Amino acid sequence: MRILFMGTPDFAAVSLERLVEDGHELCGVFTQPDKPRNRNKVTFSPVKEYALSHGLTVYQPTKLRDGTALELVRSLAPELIVVVAYGRILPKDILDVPPLGCVNVHASLLPKYRGSAPINWAMLNGDTETGVSIMYMAEELDAGDVILTAKTPIDPEEDQPSLWDRLAKVGAEALAEALPLLAAGTAPRTPQDAAQATFAPMLSRELSPIDWTKPVAAIRNQVRGLIPWPCATAELAGQRFKIYKTAVGTATDKTPGTLLSAGKKGIEVACGDGQSLWITELQAEGGKRMSAAAYLLGHPMNI
Repeated sequence: MRILFMGTPDFAAVSLERLVEDGHELCGVFTQPDKPRNRNKVTFSPVKEYALSHGLTVYQPTKLRDGTALELVRSLAPELIVVVAYGRILPKDILDVPPLGCVNVHASLLPKYRGSAPINWAMLNGDTETGVSIMYMAEELDAGDVILTAKTPIDPEEDQPSLWDRLAKVGAEALAEALPLLAAGTAPRTPQDAAQATFAPMLSRELSPIDWTKPVAAIRNQVRGLIPWPCATAELAGQRFKIYKTAVGTATDKTPGTLLSAGKKGIEVACGDGQSLWITELQAEGGKRMSAAAYLLGHPMNI
């Protein structure tokens, strides 16, 4: 099958790798324009790095609605366009080009969590299950008919980066399952129930501050779901920290936000449901990510 692939982050690179391994003809790869990342050094996206390392032709259009991208897509003559976390919305004229349509690998069980941050919001909301949907693309964001879904549980100790990596593999496998159906013309089309749709908007730093009046479970979900950015934050003993790992503590009648202890187990804080929370991994402003115990060796807290 002649495929035009569109994607940008490492999540997308996993699906591109699977397409190459399965022997599909990649007529081109679209990815976002190069951006300064580390100390203003321009680096390639993971998709571009993989594509170039395998001799694939990479295109990085800055605009999709001025007609130039449309002409390029037409000249490549793809049978199918596969989109995985590209980060750009395709206009209808591009969606209409390939005879087999455009399909998207979306990291949620649609219609739940349409939008840009479905993995984060599944964790923030404390979901115990998520998955990947392979869907036909439509003009409305993430609203197209679903071809198939693949489900997976969310481990309560899992954080967003680990679930991200796992879902990238689940998505690549689901895509590989869907492509023969598309080629044979037997791929199902299950319309989404718009009434059941929920949304996963972009993250912001406004989500970061921890509210200690919330239950332990909600705070742990906040910590897990906001890694690697913007991260949950808290002020402890006058110092502001990013919080990376936590553990459930014990019952307490202290006011939420009270520091209960600080030592080898970490930093213990009272929460709003009568339980305490252990902070076990953190990062002070201007410092490195480390265990709370290691931080306390050089910066003891008087409780």
